[in-house]
Amino acid sequence: MTLPLLQVRDLKVHFQVRAGGIFFANYLPLKAVDGLSFDLAAGETLGIVGESGCGKSTLGRAILQLLPATSGSVAWLGKDLTALDRAELKAHRRHMQIVFQDPLASLDPRMTAGDIIAEPLRNYETGLSSAAIKARVREMMEQVGLLPSMVNRYPHEFSGGQCQRIGIARAMILKPKLVVCDEPVSALDVSIRAQVINLLMDFQRALNISMLFISHDLSVVRHISRRVMVLYLGKVMELADRDAIYGAPRHPYTQALISAVPIPDPEKERAKPRVLVAGDLPSPLDPPSGCVFRTRCPKATNICALTVPVLESAGVGHEVACHHWRD
Repeated sequence: MTLPLLQVRDLKVHFQVRAGGIFFANYLPLKAVDGLSFDLAAGETLGIVGESGCGKSTLGRAILQLLPATSGSVAWLGKDLTALDRAELKAHRRHMQIVFQDPLASLDPRMTAGDIIAEPLRNYETGLSSAAIKARVREMMEQVGLLPSMVNRYPHEFSGGQCQRIGIARAMILKPKLVVCDEPVSALDVSIRAQVINLLMDFQRALNISMLFISHDLSVVRHISRRVMVLYLGKVMELADRDAIYGAPRHPYTQALISAVPIPDPEKERAKPRVLVAGDLPSPLDPPSGCVFRTRCPKATNICALTVPVLESAGVGHEVACHHWRD
């Protein structure tokens, strides 16, 4: 039996946040990621959606070991990354890369575009000559749609879309097996977003890359993802195939998110049923008892306040964490 590329089991990332005054302060747990489990196959894209503050970016960073996990495991081809020392982890890092949300902030302003793209090669392919590195960098710049003549420019001399292309080039130059895309197009103009998404998909097809694609834009997630995971306050609400999520969502929160996606046809947009979510996202320092979504859920009953719903099967490859998903 072939192992999944990535196996996440009961992953938790909790932070201790100071609360209270100077002399009588105490610390409260902030459960950014609270018991997530899923698998990711080679060449698969898993879309991760949810409101701001639901733990999407924290999850991506914890998987790459950029943030320490409080508990749980992240297995890379069967090997638990959370149990590795620094030297062992570095050997695996060349296969795992990230594309950040803010294209300019993720680039060192003191380094040229060529140096930024070449940095992974200098760290992991130390046997390459300077001429070979330059050739690889220029080739990668052409692949991401940048002129090789821009190699000596600094980040502030590029547009936002060009900076993101530099970030993508840096992530792809080692031909990784996993790329975490942390809202890679949310800071870009609408006219540039499609180009960047298509660029990522081209690399995925060419290199058979697995991707975790984090985004607020459900239209983009539907276009690029094979499966979709819906998060709310650090917990999985629903996990299913793309067609099942968008065609027949079972969780009330997923239904509300899908309802908010605009339809280009004005008549269909006006006629579609609306699923509204009341109120604001609760504080992660003081989450509701039982189901964390119950304070905003139109289907909430007493059991929702008393018992935490577990992920259960709602069909082949379709899991839902809701007491009333059958209603």
